[in-house]
Amino acid sequence: MRHVNGTGLLIAVLVATIGALAFPVWSYADRSSTPQANLNSSSTPTPWGPLSATDREFVTKVRLAGLWEGPAGQQAQQRAPSAAIKAAGDHLVMGHAALDQHDRDVAAKLGIELPNQPNAQQQGWLRQLTADTGTAYERDFANLLRAAHGKVFALVAQVRATTRNSLVRDLANDANRTVLDHMTMLEATGLVDFDALATPS
Repeated sequence: MRHVNGTGLLIAVLVATIGALAFPVWSYADRSSTPQANLNSSSTPTPWGPLSATDREFVTKVRLAGLWEGPAGQQAQQRAPSAAIKAAGDHLVMGHAALDQHDRDVAAKLGIELPNQPNAQQQGWLRQLTADTGTAYERDFANLLRAAHGKVFALVAQVRATTRNSLVRDLANDANRTVLDHMTMLEATGLVDFDALATPS
């Protein structure tokens, strides 16, 4: 009976191990289930870089935010129950007017269809503010708008960190400045309930 050379056996085992480790890399690299392939399949090529589903959602949500936060700011300007509420309203009106124009320009270039009215929830918030009086109005104004801005702020950060589209990236920069300014002004009213904001809804 012939004896197997120990060195030869060791080499054979190493080759088999390397082959087993390499197989998944080359055998799955081109399959459609890879993260890169999934990202590409959900994105649309544009002259400014790929446009993802999250990018489209962001551009739409910026528009929706302006459609109700602008009117809410105008209402605060007209009611002006306090200097802090009026100041917050002024920032909402000016900020969303400029951001909305930027958003519509980006949407037109990227072929994204935008809504023309607030969604049902946002319309409900506007009705609530319209019906409110006195301190209830001030409290609801500060907290409804601060909570809404906080949710958009999180989306802005996600998009700014991950988008491959230069137009969307520039819009996210603009939205970041605008939303942070509005959050700061709403908090300056002294009426924001931070405990409620910290509790997941």
